[in-house]
Amino acid sequence: MSYIDLLRESAKEAGNIVCMGLDPVLSVLPESDASIRERIGSYFSEMFRRMRLEGVAPAAFKPNIGYYQSLDNPRAEDFSGSLALVDVLELLESYFPGIPVILDSKRGDIAKSSENYAKEAFDAWQADAVTVSPYMGHDSVLPFAYPDKGVYVLNRTSNPGAVDFQDQTVLDKVDEKDLYPLYTAVAHHITAWSSEHPGIGAVVGATSPKELGIIASLYAGRDIPMLIPGVGSQGGSAEEVIAMMKGAGYDLLLARINSSSGLTHPWKKGAAPEDWLDQCMNAMHKLLKEAAV
Repeated sequence: MSYIDLLRESAKEAGNIVCMGLDPVLSVLPESDASIRERIGSYFSEMFRRMRLEGVAPAAFKPNIGYYQSLDNPRAEDFSGSLALVDVLELLESYFPGIPVILDSKRGDIAKSSENYAKEAFDAWQADAVTVSPYMGHDSVLPFAYPDKGVYVLNRTSNPGAVDFQDQTVLDKVDEKDLYPLYTAVAHHITAWSSEHPGIGAVVGATSPKELGIIASLYAGRDIPMLIPGVGSQGGSAEEVIAMMKGAGYDLLLARINSSSGLTHPWKKGAAPEDWLDQCMNAMHKLLKEAAV
């Protein structure tokens, strides 16, 4: 099945276009004397079990590899974080088959190095999609264009520093008569790449609704997936995002609105309270309702 078809089918099956970020923060997990791997595995196992019990699921999952590998101590032959990610991926396969997993690693290097990073994402971790940076151009992005896999290229991101480079005005090769923000030039390249390599899409933040609307209009009528972070803790609204995409004529089934800490630990700081799972489920039900399709 192509990645485009996987997105459409999983959105229909789940009834929403939510992407759940799975980024473990040890300080907010329930207090325990168990190992790092056991704490993370137990936490997500209990959460997934409750989700299945209540019959709810997002339409994608997105573990950020840095949250896991930062818990490794390779020089001491300790790979607790990486092994915890293995456990989480296996839990997802068991509880949520058919729901795409996006490995958030934001790779982007010279061509040969990108080939190795692509093998890491798709062969080693067996992810369905990966996030990449376009800064080094086509020869750093296209090695990730595996058949039936997804590639989310950073387009207009949700962080405050996005304005430093992404809003710079440039003379775009697509139309040398006009000046565009750099994120528009990147969108033009994503459009061109996706026409030859289906599955290439864009990361576009919910915290910049004007830019999101512009980019969604550029992608309307094309099979270009969008991963949209910034909802929840960063201040973006799922309802506003959906209204924006509908207004632009963009196919909602190809979008994934991401929330991470807002779903996995909505209390933000301190060890998990006794009702932590109820808080997570309440946040999840709310977002799934707002992003229903």
